[in-house]
Amino acid sequence: MKGLVGKRNMLLKKLDQHSEFVRGSISSVCATCNRARCICQKTSSLRAYRLTYKDNQQKTQIVYVPREQLPRIRKMIANYGQVRKIIEQLVETNIKLFKEEARR
Repeated sequence: MKGLVGKRNMLLKKLDQHSEFVRGSISSVCATCNRARCICQKTSSLRAYRLTYKDNQQKTQIVYVPREQLPRIRKMIANYGQVRKIIEQLVETNIKLFKEEARR
C-alpha cells in the first residue's frame, strides 16, 4: 500500500514538471502575397506555421504560430504526450489502491 502511495506521489511530481502543454499538431503552409505576377505565386520561400486542434465541441481550430515560438510549441505538444502517459499511470495506480483498500 505504501509503495502505491509513493508511486502516486512520484507521478504527481512528474505531472508538475510538464505544466506547459497543448494538444494539436503543427502544419506548415506556403505564404504568398496577392500580387498577380510575383515570384511567390510560383515558388514561395516563406513558410507560415499553424497549430491545429479540436475544441470541446470537436470543432477544428487553427492558431497562427510565429516562427520564433515554433520550438516552444513543439515542446508543448511533446509535453502533452507525456502528460497523457502520466495520467494513464495515475489512473492504474489509483485503481490498484482502491482495490487494496476494498480488501481491508
